[in-house]
Parts: sequence; structure tokens; C-alpha cells
Amino acid sequence: MSGLRPRLRGKNWLRLKGKIMALDVQGTDYLKLPVGTTGQRPSVPASGMIRQNSTTNNPEWYDATTSSWLQFSQPAGYSVSYLVVAGGGGAGGQPGGGGGGAGGLLASSISLSSGTAYTITVGAGGAGGTSGVGTSGANSAISGLATATGGGGGGGAGLAPVVGGSGGGAGGSSSALYPGAAGTVGQGNAGGTNYNGNMYGAGGGGGASAVGNIGTTSVSGNGGAGSASSISGSSVTYAGGGAGGGSYHGTTNGTGGAGGGGNGVTGATGGAGSANTGGGGGGAGGTGGTTGGAGGSGIVIISYLGSQRGTGGTVTTSGGYTIHTFTSSGTYNA
Repeated sequence: MSGLRPRLRGKNWLRLKGKIMALDVQGTDYLKLPVGTTGQRPSVPASGMIRQNSTTNNPEWYDATTSSWLQFSQPAGYSVSYLVVAGGGGAGGQPGGGGGGAGGLLASSISLSSGTAYTITVGAGGAGGTSGVGTSGANSAISGLATATGGGGGGGAGLAPVVGGSGGGAGGSSSALYPGAAGTVGQGNAGGTNYNGNMYGAGGGGGASAVGNIGTTSVSGNGGAGSASSISGSSVTYAGGGAGGGSYHGTTNGTGGAGGGGNGVTGATGGAGSANTGGGGGGAGGTGGTTGGAGGSGIVIISYLGSQRGTGGTVTTSGGYTIHTFTSSGTYNA
């Protein structure tokens, strides 16, 4: 190779084909590094190893101090913004099913370590209850950094709702006053209380920015409103609570909260929370309505200023930012 001349230099030795040598690279040609994907990194790396990563298209070296591969062209860490929304809770079944609580919502900024793989979990929405309490949604997370709690299931008649990222709304009852279930501090709000009297109004599920509405003698509670975010490059509202369902006795069903909450119904299956919003399911009620609506699945979005640094999810750009959107579980390689 032109310009590559191995020669001995004091104690700076290199072992090559059984011989101890020093390597002094000179000239104007090049030194070709081994090339491989992130998945082809050495299984037992040692400090100082260098290689070209064909996944990230950057040269990298292994730092034993941090136990991570670092890119030559980037600092050890870089700042990202994230949105993590959990799956919404399923609504209660008839009569007068309470609305499902929205999935917990977390939005913040953090520094990621270059060369580190972060597991992304996108929580599923909970199933609607059949003449009973809805199932809570599943958590969404960026491993080791942020975990949003699944939305609480909506209550059924005479059955209490469930706490969650946002709490489920209370189901209609002729004999008991049930409060809406609590939300998780910093992630969501409580569900709405039912109206105690002759199967009247159920409570709406809590949303990311507002509590679920209380049921009345004529209308079941609307779902609590979600929160808007522009991390994807446009303003989208996530994590709206599901509405309470109508009753046998003329109570009108509620409306889902802004941000994917499902509508309540009378005489049918409750409306489902919207996919990848974390919206709570809408309650069922009235003659023929048995099953509450399912909660909507969650979402995870990572965004940073500048050209693409990591891999994973669906990659888009907007306003000088690179955006990684996960609508299902996966891995973010920083």
C-alpha cells in the first residue's frame, strides 16, 4: 500500500502476524478501515477498536470507559426532544360505561449517547369491557429514560374505574356514586364522576390536559382534552379521554376528548380511541350496547436539530429537524 510503512518506534508496538511492530502511517494515500453494520460490531469489543459503520455511514471507535461505540464525527452525546404516549384505556361496557382514560403523555428533552441502542416500546390500547370494566392500556417507553403509563380502564355499572396515565371515568349507577379514577402526576388527569341515580350519566375518561367530565341526568361526560405537540413538524393533539356511554334511561352519550378519544354510544359498541394517539375508548350504553370501545395505541417520537444521526422508526425532516416516529415497538440506534 502506497504511503503505509510499518517500522519500530520505541515501545509503541503493534503485534502483526506473530511479530511485534510499530505502525507509522505516512504519505497522501489512505488507510482502509473494516466496514460493517451496527449488528456486525465485535461481540467482545476492546477499547480503541475502530471501524466504519455502514448503518450510520460514520467511522466509530469503542470507548471502554462508557462501554459504547462513539462516532468520530460526533460528540459522545447529543440532545433530543421526545414525545412518549402510552396506550389508551378501554371503556366500560353497558349500561352507562365510563370512558377510558387516555394514555400517559411525557414530553421533554434529554442527551443521548452516540452508538447506544435504545429500546422503544409502543403500548397497545386496552380492550373495552363487556358489561364491566375496561382494560387499561399498556405502557410506552424509551428504555431507561422515559416511561408513560397506560390509560386506566373505564368503569362499568356498579364497578369502579381504574387509575392510569389518565384515569378511567366512572360508569353509571343507580345505587352508588363513584369518583373518576386518578391519573398519574405529570402524565394525565382523573376521569369524571358518575351521576348517582337511576342509571344516569357515566363519567368521561381523563385526558392529558383536562379531567373527564362528570355525568349528569341528561348527558354522560365528555372525555378530557388531550395535549397538542408539534414535535412531528405539525401540531397534533394526543391523549384525549374517552366519553361516557348513554344509559337505558335517556341519558345521551358523551363526546370523546380532543386527541383521539372515542365517542360514547347508545345501543352499540363504544367508539374506539384513535390509533397512535393514546386516546381512551368510548363507553357503551343503552339497549343493545354491551361492549366499551378499545383504547388507541400509543406513539414515540424523537426529534433533534440537524442532519440524521440515529436510525430507527420512520425518519422525516421538518424545519431543519430530523424526526424519528415509532408507531410500533423497535430500536433507536443513537
